Amino acid sequence: MQYSEIINDLESMASPESVKGMARYGINPEAAYGVSIPTLRAIARKAGKNHALAEKLWSSGIHEARILASMVDDHRQVTSEQMDKWARDFNSWDLCDQCCNNLFRKVKFAHDKTLAWSSREEEFVKRAGFVLIACLAVHDKTSGNEEFLAYLPIIQNESQDARNFVKKAVNWALRQIGKRNVDLNQAAIETANDIGRLNSRSAKWIAEDAIRELTSQAVQQRLKNKPLS
Repeated sequence: MQYSEIINDLESMASPESVKGMARYGINPEAAYGVSIPTLRAIARKAGKNHALAEKLWSSGIHEARILASMVDDHRQVTSEQMDKWARDFNSWDLCDQCCNNLFRKVKFAHDKTLAWSSREEEFVKRAGFVLIACLAVHDKTSGNEEFLAYLPIIQNESQDARNFVKKAVNWALRQIGKRNVDLNQAAIETANDIGRLNSRSAKWIAEDAIRELTSQAVQQRLKNKPLS
């Protein structure tokens, strides 16, 4: 599919009601058409992997076109500069999360960006740092415990950021690390307990929510039955 064809398709599927629904879920409705993620994935499959097309789609500034860009880009051609540029453009939690999960987690220097972004002041760049940690905890099958243990002090340091989209990502990162294996589960619970002792409402929320899931019977049983890698 060509760029113009994709943009025309998105415009033809525009739904003002869906855009209103997006806003109710905290999604930035600016420059959005209200096209669903399953529909975008279908378009991405037709378009195939195309780095140049991804760059054009991102440059359009259209919300759904940017999500599509993260689906069609070739992670092998993504540069560090591109990742930083796109992260600076994040203006909504869903765009941030889709981009990290669809594309950025696959880039060879993804772990470097978690460290660079997790201390940034911009809300969605900082969120991206922790969303990327969460995505890597789920999908990175080659890194050992050391890489993820190193994230726990960062999670603790940033747990007092009260901004909603940041604290939820910090919590997500902690929970996903703690669900990776038995050893990381214990380390994540210990970190959550330390976070819970901080004099911060956001830190206490992060800690309580993480401990509730990580100590749950469902998680503990799954980790017990998980084969050693």
